[in-house]
Formats: sequence, C-alpha cells, structure tokens
Amino acid sequence: MLKRTTHLLVALLAATCLATSALAQTLIIAQGTDAVTLDPHDVTDSPTATIASHMFETLFDYTPEGEIVPHLAHDYEFSSDGLVLTLHIRDDVTFHDGTPLTAEVVKGSLDRFLDPANAFTFRFLLDRVEEVVVTGEHTVELHLSTQFAPLLAHLTHNTVSVVLPSNVADLETNPIGTGPFSFASRDVGTSIDLERYDGYWGEQPGVSGVRFLSVPENTTRMALVESGEAHVAVRVPPQDIARLDATPGITVENVSSLRTIFIYLNVEVEPLNNPLVRQALNYAVNNDDIAEFVVGGAVRPSDAPIAPGIFGYTPLGGYDYDPERARELLAEAGYPDGFSTTFYSPTGRYLQDIQIAEAIQPMLAEVGINATIETLEWAAFLELTSLPVEETVVPMALMGWGTVTGDADYGLFALFHTSEHVPDGSNRAFYSNSMVDALLDEARTNTDPTVREQIYTDAMNLIWTDAPWLFLHSETQLVAVRDGVNGVVIHPTERVLALTASLD
Repeated sequence: MLKRTTHLLVALLAATCLATSALAQTLIIAQGTDAVTLDPHDVTDSPTATIASHMFETLFDYTPEGEIVPHLAHDYEFSSDGLVLTLHIRDDVTFHDGTPLTAEVVKGSLDRFLDPANAFTFRFLLDRVEEVVVTGEHTVELHLSTQFAPLLAHLTHNTVSVVLPSNVADLETNPIGTGPFSFASRDVGTSIDLERYDGYWGEQPGVSGVRFLSVPENTTRMALVESGEAHVAVRVPPQDIARLDATPGITVENVSSLRTIFIYLNVEVEPLNNPLVRQALNYAVNNDDIAEFVVGGAVRPSDAPIAPGIFGYTPLGGYDYDPERARELLAEAGYPDGFSTTFYSPTGRYLQDIQIAEAIQPMLAEVGINATIETLEWAAFLELTSLPVEETVVPMALMGWGTVTGDADYGLFALFHTSEHVPDGSNRAFYSNSMVDALLDEARTNTDPTVREQIYTDAMNLIWTDAPWLFLHSETQLVAVRDGVNGVVIHPTERVLALTASLD
C-alpha cells in the first residue's frame, strides 16, 4: 500500500510539474488596450499591431536598428526606370493551416489591400501601385504609376502583412498567417492567446505561447507584473519607475520610440478654424512642465510634427510657453474672453494620457479657454474620432502617431494631406493646405534623399505655422520586464515582440 501511495504521489507531482512547466512557457504581456481587430489590413493602432505581428508577416522588415531588410520577400530589384519592383518570395513558408506561400497568394493579399472597396485606412501606403503581376511561382511584380521613394519602407508596415485570401472572411474569428505564433483563443476585452506554430519557416520562439492581457488601469497592470501574473507590462507610470526598479526581479526598460503625442484641433469648427486660436493653444500649454512633472522626464517636448530618428525630421523650434502671447492671439482672433470647448482623451492608451489632459485643462483655463474633458476606452474613442466632418462632435482630442516605417511620408502624408481626412484616412483635424499637399506629393516621387529632406522641412514649417495640432511631445517606452524573460524585443515602432523570446 505504501509503495502504491508513493507511486501515486510521484505521478501527481510529475503532473503538477508538467502543468506548471507548460504554464511557465506561456509569455504573458499586459497591454493597456485590447485588439481592435484581428484583420491585419485594418489595424490602425500599435497595441493591435503588436498582437497581429506575432501571427502575420510582411514582405520586408524594419529592424530595431532602423534598417529595411527582406523578409517574406528574400530578394528584390527595381527596373531601370523605377516603375517596376520585382519581389522574389521565399519558397519555404507555409500558413498556419499548411497552405504554401506563393506569388499568387501574395498577389491576392496585395490586391485585397489595394481594393478601394475595402476602404482600409492605410491604403495610401501603396497607392502608387497600379497592378500586381505574377511572373513565376514565387515571383511577383509591383507596377507603379510613378517612382515611389518610400515604397520599401511602406512594405515593412504591419498593415501590409500577407494574408491568406481564402481566410479573409474568417480573419476576425480564426486569423491564419505565416508568423511564428498562431491564433488559439480570445476573450474579447480581456485576453488573446497565441500558440507557437511548429511549422514556422524561421527560428522557433523559445516559448510555447503568448497571452496578451487587456488591462487599461495602470495600477492593475503594474500589480500583475509585480505579482508575477504577467511577465511584461507596458506603459509604466513614471511615478512607479523607481519602485518597480527597486523591486527584486523586475527591470523597467526605457526605449526610444517613433511616436509623437499631440492634440488634434478640428480646423472646420469655430473657433478652431482660426489659425490664431490654434497658435494660442500652443502658447498656452507648458510642454516642459508636462514632460517633467506629469510624465517624469520620459518624453521629449516636440519641436516638429514628427519625432527625431525619422527620415525627414528637422527641428523647427517649439512654441515657447507664453500665456500672455496666447491671450493676445485670442484677442486678435476675436475671443478676448476666451471660449468653451470639449477635450476628448482615451484611457489606458498613451503614457499618462488622462493625467496629461488634466494638466492641460488648467493651463487652457488660465488664458480663458474652458475645456471640459471627456474620456473613452480606446475602441470607442477611435470610432468617435473617425467620423466624417459632417458627423463629428469632436473639436479637439489627445492622440498619438508612431511613424513606424521610419520615413516622414508616413508621419506627414497620413496626417496632414487633404486626401487623408477621416474616415478614409487618419487626418482627424481635417487640415487642408494646397501648398503642403503639393510638397508631400513631390516628396513621394522624388528619390533623391537630400531633396526629400528639404521638401519635408518646407512642409513642416507650413504645418507648424498653421498649427492644426497642439504639439506636445515624443514618447519613450517604459516597459516593466520580469527577470528570466529573455529575447523580448521592445521595438521603436512601439511593439513588444516575443518572436525570439524564452523564459528561464
């Protein structure tokens, strides 16, 4: 009897160890928001892109060091006139259901992305592609209407990931990609579980799965990583950095990003249709104080519409904090007593988003602008701020934009070109300046880097003066990581990637 009991105890212990081991091999990442969609062609935010990037892959990759390298396309060449890009597709790749990756599949995916009927927000990334032509089992050509300087950079964007055409109707419930992890399950608003794809063509991750938790509350998210219920937690509140860093087993990583935080100003509604009013708002806000006291020095006050590190960035000089100048401009615009407005902010999306809004509110009040703050969870916020001009009720809202291609075209064209007004694009301010449009169009077709940089400088100077934004700061990434987590990449594009992760 004793022997049998011992054997039973050993078996139970072994089963417990195996279960614990399996659980330990699932990397748990706590994010601030849930995925908005599981269709990579429709992704418009980095938390969703983080999840999608584990399941879906792009033809080219943008490395953490800022290089553009081939990925699903292992080689490429441009025609002598620059109007045809030939892509050589890897022949050793399969989708999670075993379907091989071929040129026909790539064409089907690109055609879907390019189809105007699908109204994908970021279709502008490839809007110079007129036709996709299959020339071999693993060779495809992109025929362009004009030379297109940022094309390779745009092909690194996660929203241009390759999808399986036969899977598009089921992407929201059963997404099938070529990435190192496949979809396992989802509890909407709470978690998404991925499992390692053993048929992956590249290096296998060292974890058996990844779980993404949606945790908008900062305190709860930090508590999860402190207790060990999460291995990684994004967007560490600055006031928690010292405490978490002093906690045994936890390190707070501070990594630069390509994200700019701003408040867009709806230039179609009074009084924000007056550039003097918009300039006044910029003079009214003390960005240095926000950087130091609200976000603990974890940001850099903006001196351009895009962040340093992006091709085309040029420092323009900030709007100095000058409330007296703000009052003068308001009076000149016909608002000597100020005005009232509503200021929208998401919750849990950006570093200290609510705290930033609450810090700005009294600064605006000091110059006579009474701003009522309205907060929304991320998906509802995106929906509200994406309404067309005739339907929108949003005069101003806190937003962020990561120029994840590393090229100014993505950071400027998408947000300031007239053709990109929401809901078709991402220009939520409804800003329109024909001179800016012409410059941004020219920068897309001119392949001389030096000339492109000057064009972007000229465009940004006009944008800076027109002030369709209240320019705030560029963000750094504060991510809490538990000891024993290896190989997790905190990418400048604001994605936490477990593609090469392992757990001790």
